[in-house]
Amino acid sequence: MEMKQFSVYIETLGCAKNQVDSEVMLGLFKGNQYLLAQEPVDADIIVVNTCGFIESAKTESVNTMLELMEYKKEGRCEIFIVAGCLVERYAEDLSKEIPEIDAFVGTTNFDGIVSVVNDIFDKNQTVIRTGNIDKIFDEELPRILTTPSHYAYLKIAEGCDNFCTYCIIPQLRGKYRSRKMEDITKEAKYLVSQGVKELLIIAQDTTRYGIDLYDKLMLAELLEELNKIEDLKWIRLHYCYPDLIDDQLINAIANLEKVCKYIDIPIQHCNDDVLKRMNRTTSKEQIVSVVNKLRDQVPGIAIRTTLIAGFPGETEEQFNELAQFVEDMNFERLGAFAYSQEEDTAAAKFEDQLDEEVKIERQNKIMAIQMGVSERITASRLGTIMDVLIEEPVEGENVYVGRTSYDSPEVDGVAYVHASKELELGTIVKCKITDTMEYDLIGDYYELS
Repeated sequence: MEMKQFSVYIETLGCAKNQVDSEVMLGLFKGNQYLLAQEPVDADIIVVNTCGFIESAKTESVNTMLELMEYKKEGRCEIFIVAGCLVERYAEDLSKEIPEIDAFVGTTNFDGIVSVVNDIFDKNQTVIRTGNIDKIFDEELPRILTTPSHYAYLKIAEGCDNFCTYCIIPQLRGKYRSRKMEDITKEAKYLVSQGVKELLIIAQDTTRYGIDLYDKLMLAELLEELNKIEDLKWIRLHYCYPDLIDDQLINAIANLEKVCKYIDIPIQHCNDDVLKRMNRTTSKEQIVSVVNKLRDQVPGIAIRTTLIAGFPGETEEQFNELAQFVEDMNFERLGAFAYSQEEDTAAAKFEDQLDEEVKIERQNKIMAIQMGVSERITASRLGTIMDVLIEEPVEGENVYVGRTSYDSPEVDGVAYVHASKELELGTIVKCKITDTMEYDLIGDYYELS
């Protein structure tokens, strides 16, 4: 009798690093003859890859689990698995609260997902695989992209050594472990051979890359190797810590043609006392110096940052300093978060926790200031001709949605391109900007004569 082929659906929550883990799980399932379902209703096995970074992410993870659990209760799904950061923190609690879950797979155990399913079938009992968070992964793991075919995330390291007082990540994903440069380059070449045009470089801290393997910072050298890959168009840098952005890295961004003139630098705050309490090894002076140097040596660079509003003990004066800083620095891209008091972090035990209303009010004020900054910056693009990566058509109109090299997917703005001819998705075209909004651009396809 022919064995049934089981179908699998994976729902991914949280960051791009989690997304890469899910893509590896999909690759492992497919390599073991499982079918991949596009919708949970069609799946025999449902996996929810959770986020446990802040309270809102935990809530979203639990709500998604409960929502998708309905397929099991209805008898459509046979096996229900939860994975990722929330599981690494709360596997025991979750197993008591939701006994219908068949397996719990922590942050460094996703590469054993197929054997987890086998164990569920063989032993007919709940499987819990957590711990071993400092594990080094096998480099031959398969991967199936869940991004559009023209871009992919390239994870260059696991874990984190920074121990910021508000952050739980080192306890969930272990110490910092760089991947070997030749392994990263090999994966990048494979992705490009599959049609990827843009690689987004990610890790908890990309600037620290290489320090554990090579005893020196090697991100600039890695960019040089990636820049040599034929048919690759854009390389985009995320999660660069300001204290480790050196001249070599700035030179690489300035001079390597495929490296986007874009950098994501999460600074979190500008007040020195708050930065100290966050255990950030930087200062306002250093942040300003790095930003000025980047703008001086990489003309036109787009700098993205993230901030935390309402950190414990943040005074009105310190917040006003942050607000003025956002106004003065003219960051091209910025996101602000209200501080989330996470258990098992140092900052959770700090006195002077602020009221939720105060934190949200401060977050909203920062974003209101940034909207004005962004509006001014996008307005300066009016009349210019820009490269735009075409991503999708607008149904029923001769308009396409795309991104400039100054915009990362999901987090930044888009460009609406009017075209009288059909444009191929995943290609980079010229666009003349005819109108601007707070975050987005509007323009016409510009055919070179």
